[in-house]
Amino acid sequence: MPNPVFASLPTTIFTHMSALAVEHDAINLGQGFPDEDGPLAVREAASRALIDGPNQYPPMKGRVELRRALSAHARRFYNLDFDAETEVLVTSGATEALTASIMGLAGAGSEVVLIEPSYDSYRPIAEAVGATVKSVILKPPHWRLTEAGLRAVIGPKTGAIVINTPLNPIGRVFDREELEALARVVKETSAVVISDEVYEHLAFDGKRVPPFISLPGMRERCVRVGSAGKMFSLTGWKVGWVTGPRALVEVVSKAHQFITFTTPTALQLGVAYGLEHQIDFTLDLTRELQGKRDKLAAGLRRFGFDVLPCEGTYFLTAGISGLTNEPDTQFCERLVREARVALIPLSVFFKDGKPDTMVRFAFCKKHDVIDEALRRLEQHFGKKHA
Repeated sequence: MPNPVFASLPTTIFTHMSALAVEHDAINLGQGFPDEDGPLAVREAASRALIDGPNQYPPMKGRVELRRALSAHARRFYNLDFDAETEVLVTSGATEALTASIMGLAGAGSEVVLIEPSYDSYRPIAEAVGATVKSVILKPPHWRLTEAGLRAVIGPKTGAIVINTPLNPIGRVFDREELEALARVVKETSAVVISDEVYEHLAFDGKRVPPFISLPGMRERCVRVGSAGKMFSLTGWKVGWVTGPRALVEVVSKAHQFITFTTPTALQLGVAYGLEHQIDFTLDLTRELQGKRDKLAAGLRRFGFDVLPCEGTYFLTAGISGLTNEPDTQFCERLVREARVALIPLSVFFKDGKPDTMVRFAFCKKHDVIDEALRRLEQHFGKKHA
């Protein structure tokens, strides 16, 4: 018999909307990947490693060059010390890092707490390993995490809590006060925290992303997930990592060894080169994306969208109640046909599909692509964006 968790899943909204975008020759502002590849020097480093070899299995935990580079990166930006030999694990993308972390740290009969809206892979992974999923539901427009909301769902049965900051899909950067509230609640349990920080450098307006593991008392209770794809605009490389205390990383590694076991050597060495020599690309990317966010937001406001604050990530959320009475999915399906611009309904990031009055735009695109999307929306809604 098929696993009922996966057998019952529908086609993802990303596949659905991307297919509609192709069918209607639409601009795809739905799926979150950049239009342009990352630094040439990083790609050349990987290319040289591919030609020069070796091209056999690298170590299960990752090439030492990359593990050392990740350790140095954490020390430089966050004053965090991770032993490259025992506290750093390289994975085949951040989704695999999350899968291995949930599989390794949350078992059958335990509870996994999510913060909704949440990235769509968390729930099925947790349910597939036999955990019960409970959710803290954030409320628009400010989407703040509260201690009361956390205490309502976190308790003695909680095995793991998954937090994502900056938060896909709504672009929240949880501040220190919110993270400290979570830490206080966690200290009263035996739970661990899986902190998805793949957008760690993509926080705007001077905001900083405090790693949850840096909070007092959390060093031994948290693993941190990162992504080279988001850092260097190389999402197709699927290179991610897990850092944290030796005891937790060791368990995550044991799950990882039976998922992908390892990640291509050439890509690992390319990312190591990027961390050591091309981190300015990442910092410049943040400034560039902030400008694209502002351009898109200004246009959407003129068309009648209720644009919500965006503090980080690739994504901008906007309310549609002033434009339509349709639920968000129906609105997106109509817009891709009529305006030839593809979006993602926000309701898919909530288990119960509510609220269904907001949509998500990806702005990690070329300026001319955003300009053309705004032109099409202007034509559709009949309002100027310039």
